Amino acid sequence: MATLAFKFEEITARELKPELYELDGISRATIEAHYKLYEGYVNKRNEILQKLDGVDVSSANQAYSELRALKVDLTFAIGGIKNHEIYFEHLGGGGGDPKGLTGDLIRRDFGSVEAWRADLKATGMAGRGWAWTAYDWDEGRLFNYVGDAQNTYPIWNATPLIALDVYEHAYFLDYQTDRASYIDAFFDNLDWSTIDDWVSKYQIQK
Repeated sequence: MATLAFKFEEITARELKPELYELDGISRATIEAHYKLYEGYVNKRNEILQKLDGVDVSSANQAYSELRALKVDLTFAIGGIKNHEIYFEHLGGGGGDPKGLTGDLIRRDFGSVEAWRADLKATGMAGRGWAWTAYDWDEGRLFNYVGDAQNTYPIWNATPLIALDVYEHAYFLDYQTDRASYIDAFFDNLDWSTIDDWVSKYQIQK
């Protein structure tokens, strides 16, 4: 049996900031349940990579093969990890309008903070799972992208800076089917200093 050559390292779930348990409009119960889903993605990522270590690569096939099934599901698990790590990390702030370079970029690329917020909210209402504000390195601008599952519609060479989870698990305990009110609460809890740090780290220029 052929084996897949790669270096497997098990990872663990990141701990949540204390501020996430005291959000305005998003309950502690929602955050605790949401975090368990994130932990599940971490565990599945580790499990899938372990299974890939012994997979028979000679039987790979696009109709069905163990390698295809594992690698497709790996994209879902890794997407769940990365999306949620952005989501949790940039919540816990006071919301409002962004200042500094992030605010300058949003105003340059959307015309105003209000236009960006309205467009991201509409994108979140249209998405089945996620909406992102990401910086496209080829176009040199921010854009709001829609996502359905964790692993659908990736835009290559674009870096997500804001990740809006619109799966029902993110809001159903607090808002039932009122997704729009949840999105408003999401905006109210954004930590712009964290997003500014990412913009600086990635050396995004105005």
